[in-house]
Amino acid sequence: MIKSISIISNSINKNVVFDANQKQKMVIDLLNLDFSNTNSFDIKIEFNQSISQFRNHDYRWINCEKDRIANEFCPKIIKLKNGQLVQANIQLGIWEINKINSHVLLWRFNPEFSESITNYTGNANRKNISAVFKKFNFVENPSLLFPENHALEFSRSKYSFSAIACFTDHCDFDTLENLEVQREFFKKNQIIITKGFFLNHFSKRADNASFQSNKEELLKWIKDGHELCYHSLSQSIKNDDQSFQDYNQFLPPLNDLKVWIDHGYQPYNFSLLQKNRLSNEDFEKVLTDKNITTLWNYIDSGTATNGVINQLNPNQFTLESFLNGNKNLDFVKRLQLTIKNIIYHYYNDDQMILKYQNAAGNFKKVIFQKKIKFIFPFIKDFFNLSISIFSVLLSWKSSKSEPFKLAKYSPLVFKHIIDQKEFYIFQTLEMLDFQKSLSKNNIDTLIKEKGVFIAHTYFSVPMEYHTGRLISSYKTIDQKVFENFNLLGEKIKNKEIWNPTLSELIAYWSDFERLILDINQNGNVYEKTETILENRPLI
Repeated sequence: MIKSISIISNSINKNVVFDANQKQKMVIDLLNLDFSNTNSFDIKIEFNQSISQFRNHDYRWINCEKDRIANEFCPKIIKLKNGQLVQANIQLGIWEINKINSHVLLWRFNPEFSESITNYTGNANRKNISAVFKKFNFVENPSLLFPENHALEFSRSKYSFSAIACFTDHCDFDTLENLEVQREFFKKNQIIITKGFFLNHFSKRADNASFQSNKEELLKWIKDGHELCYHSLSQSIKNDDQSFQDYNQFLPPLNDLKVWIDHGYQPYNFSLLQKNRLSNEDFEKVLTDKNITTLWNYIDSGTATNGVINQLNPNQFTLESFLNGNKNLDFVKRLQLTIKNIIYHYYNDDQMILKYQNAAGNFKKVIFQKKIKFIFPFIKDFFNLSISIFSVLLSWKSSKSEPFKLAKYSPLVFKHIIDQKEFYIFQTLEMLDFQKSLSKNNIDTLIKEKGVFIAHTYFSVPMEYHTGRLISSYKTIDQKVFENFNLLGEKIKNKEIWNPTLSELIAYWSDFERLILDINQNGNVYEKTETILENRPLI
């Protein structure tokens, strides 16, 4: 069944010797290889016949007429043209099949943009996107299993093969009053979230909420079942000396605060680690001493709207999907959002983003402030952007359906080494308009696809231009948003959707890391490890 196996990386390029007569299990020996000089590699497996079917993220069989990808939380199961099932013995890595050559299966470990982090460097908050730093410590050699009867697939959800809705909220606009409104709203709809908070009351707004000023209210969130997490340490930025002193000396106000979400450009942020004066060792030591295990990568796969909700489905993260999700808007607004998505998600290029931000800022200065001297910088940036934008529009037939590069591999949760220790990193779905994001159609789609989202939200945002926001006016919940959350709560109550905190989700998913399968003499696949992951046979 297998024609050849090879290992490809920047430091390793070798063919694997294997027994072509092996009918049940093909072991790919990696344990004796030195991965110290590589952060990414592929195992290329060529079959002597084509791959006819692929087990999709929604637990359905699909063909290979398009490129197919399975990440660590999706089934790694295929079916060859002769009907033979093939399954991975471990969930680590990514399976990828190219539609042009369906004889080849790539087993990829940390390919570009599959597990990314944001690094702010230099001046003007310039950034780059880089791959996480990995440890390749395999507890068992990757192997292909060839079951005679059935494969095994495992549920991502605590509720058997259901959808997952996880909310992580940024507290930028929280006040005591709207914290109370939010908490009562979520309690009424039985929704649990991971709620960011500022530890210190240092803000340009006197009524900005913090643990220092509003401890009693935030403790009520924990009592209601929510998870609290750091959103940096303060809303506003102190000078560098004070900021680093805060970071080095802060004391956790509660036990079991595991999650840290960067806020703005705080100098001690994870996303500014390459720029700030903290060494990796010192930065890691503070996190470890404070029992922080999980960090945001400062990346959104895209923006939720009608038809864009499931982070496991890269076909939702395209220009066409986003445009269709906003077809109810007027032409000018749709064009504006499309251009922004081309720059922020299709290209996701730092230079282009800076030019876009500069052009938008200079446009406002010219139009609203009548500062004519900014017209030439605006024209220069606009002209440079126009070339890239028009190249996408001219090739719209192909570019419209191309998944955004930071959503292609459906990144959700992965590990990264800062100095010596591994930390969990998570990637989010920007969710601003709760009328569109959590519409009945989107909730139904999420359930149908057994999908997942880890939402990046601002539940207390007050600005009127944020359509579909939670709080429409002072202490008043938007009626349509209320109906959407009420429906979501019903689906959670009926166990059609699991609604964990971020730490609960990661704790459950950690069993995918240690899951090991094997095959017995009768050709039956079984689980060697003891995990809490529910499984079912797949013929």
